[in-house]
Amino acid sequence: MHPVSLHRRKGKTVNQPETEKVAMLLDIINSSDNIVFFGGAGVSTESNIPDFRSANGLYSQRAKSHFSPEEMLSHTFFMNNTEDFFDYYKSNLIYKEARPNDAHLALAKLEKQGKLKAVITQNIDGLHQMAGSKEVLELHGSVHRNYCMMCGKFYTLDYVLESPGVPKCDQCGEIVKPDVVLYEEGLDADIMEKSVQHIENADVLIVAGTSLTVYPAAGLVVYYSGKRLVLINKSPTQYDQKARLVINDSIGETLKACI
Repeated sequence: MHPVSLHRRKGKTVNQPETEKVAMLLDIINSSDNIVFFGGAGVSTESNIPDFRSANGLYSQRAKSHFSPEEMLSHTFFMNNTEDFFDYYKSNLIYKEARPNDAHLALAKLEKQGKLKAVITQNIDGLHQMAGSKEVLELHGSVHRNYCMMCGKFYTLDYVLESPGVPKCDQCGEIVKPDVVLYEEGLDADIMEKSVQHIENADVLIVAGTSLTVYPAAGLVVYYSGKRLVLINKSPTQYDQKARLVINDSIGETLKACI
């Protein structure tokens, strides 16, 4: 199967015009009531949240210390250098003023229309829920959920941000840990299983804003056996040749045009 692709260069389109590409995606969406969306960091960049691996991403910016971002966001670093972890985490992974963009809003509308069955996301920003989506499977957790490591008491993002240094439980005094998956930590088995079920049952799978290189999350695509895989990403992925439709353009503009 040869995917139909759109590439934008210096404001011009190569191959088929953008309007034709959007029309094809619109036809796919209109003809299905079992769509699953799988998104990565690129979904939130239009909300001014930087991604990780692009030229201007988080991982291209060296931390103030000699540790790499991957090291500072690891379970080992969290346990051994907790105060430094929270200093880096609060400064680089929290974007409290961010708001849903056109992609988040379009997906929420599709769910309300009964077409979209689930959003599976690698993002931890909670923007899908803010936009109104209900069935959101957060593979890497959420900055909006925080729990005491001892007694399990729940804390809000504001509590973590307003705590000087390391946030501590006001009930037992133990560290309050963000409910995000750090390096060296496994993904939630129940969320992974539910994600697999949604993808296996999907008629249409739309994958957007992810390079599909980070495992095990990227491996979820192999569970889709349908014929209508849609990829929306600024750069090529390893699954481009398996897709029915590949669009290398803005996720927000593309999805908004289909609503």
